[in-house]
Amino acid sequence: RDLPSPETGGESFLVRGSYLYYHYACDGFKDQGWGCGYRTMQSLCSHIRIAKETAGEGSSKGCCGDEPTLREIQEALVAMQDKPESFVGSREWIGSFEVSLCLDYFHDVSGKIIHLSSGDDIPGIVPDLIQHFKTLGTPIMMGGDSDASSKGIFGVHLGATHSYLLIKDPHFTGHATVEELIHKEWVSWKRSDSFMATSFYNLCLPQFSSASDR
Repeated sequence: RDLPSPETGGESFLVRGSYLYYHYACDGFKDQGWGCGYRTMQSLCSHIRIAKETAGEGSSKGCCGDEPTLREIQEALVAMQDKPESFVGSREWIGSFEVSLCLDYFHDVSGKIIHLSSGDDIPGIVPDLIQHFKTLGTPIMMGGDSDASSKGIFGVHLGATHSYLLIKDPHFTGHATVEELIHKEWVSWKRSDSFMATSFYNLCLPQFSSASDR
């Protein structure tokens, strides 16, 4: 609510319910340079956990009332036989596919994967993202290859001239007010046509209904 719309007029479609903003080293564990996918997943998990607790369903498996740690995420992927034993304790990245596996493992929530061969394809799926926020209202994980920086999508704005994605960037380190995060664009609107044409992207859309609908 502190972030103004990217254009005068138009309509915004946002995450419904509460969540926590996870980012590099937010829990004291130093994961700069490799942990962005894990942190985006933790933000998604926080939204699901809070919604379940609000609905009186209790905490989810392995989370102890909070989100799974980076090590717990790695251990889960090994337990599911997606990764070798050597993955635990490593600094290997995870992407949208691994996030979808872990959402199911920790929360029994499936993740719909959308694969885009180029960032140029993102404007074309804006209607699908709008429908997701209108019907489910859960945040989305976005990862790529050449653009290897994981991102959380927390809303869409459909303006008169352009469409925008509300991005929460997990690469922030330190402490800041909401105003500082906005000013330094750790939380910002990005035009849907501004992503890398040379990178593919995978999106994970959690198939979970937000608290306001439960």
